[in-house]
Amino acid sequence: MTLDPLPKYRFLVTLDPGDAYLPAAQALLLPLAASGAFQEVTGLGAQLEVVSYPEGGRNDSVHQLPLRHSWNRITLKRGVVRDPGLWAWYQAGLADSLGARRDGAVIVLGPDGVPGAAWAFHGGLAAKWSGPDLHAEQNAIAIESLEIAHEGLTKVLQDAAANALPRLSQGR
Repeated sequence: MTLDPLPKYRFLVTLDPGDAYLPAAQALLLPLAASGAFQEVTGLGAQLEVVSYPEGGRNDSVHQLPLRHSWNRITLKRGVVRDPGLWAWYQAGLADSLGARRDGAVIVLGPDGVPGAAWAFHGGLAAKWSGPDLHAEQNAIAIESLEIAHEGLTKVLQDAAANALPRLSQGR
C-alpha cells in the first residue's frame, strides 16, 4: 500500500437504484448503478455544532459541549446530456411526500485506476437541481448540478472500495 496522496481528478460517483430502501436481504441483490461522468463533486464533509458552557467559579476556561452533528450537501456537476436521470430523481422527490431516497458513493481512484478511498452516503434526497447558464457568446459545455441532502457519510474501507469496482464495470 502506498502512502502517496490520491489525485482529485479521477473519481466515480455511484447511485443505488431508487428502490434501495428494501429489506436488507433484498437490497443486497440490487447492483450499484454508475450514474454518469461528473466533472465535479463538492461537499464531502460534516460539522459538529458546539455550545460554550461557562462553569460558575471557573474563570480560566469555558467548557465546549457537543450539541448537534450535521452533514454537508453533496453537489454533483456534469455536462447536460439527453439522459433525464438527475432531473427525474429530483422530480420523483417532489411527487413523494418523503422524497425519493437513494444511497450512493464517491470513489476516488489512484493513478493506476484502483479505488483508493470511498465515502458512501445514506438516505440521499435530490434537494436542489440547477440547470445550465447559457451564453450565446461562449463556446462552452452546458453544466447541470444536483445537490444531495443526506443522512450521513461512511468512510468505506479500501478493500470494500476495490471490490465495488468490478461490479461497476459489469453494468456498462
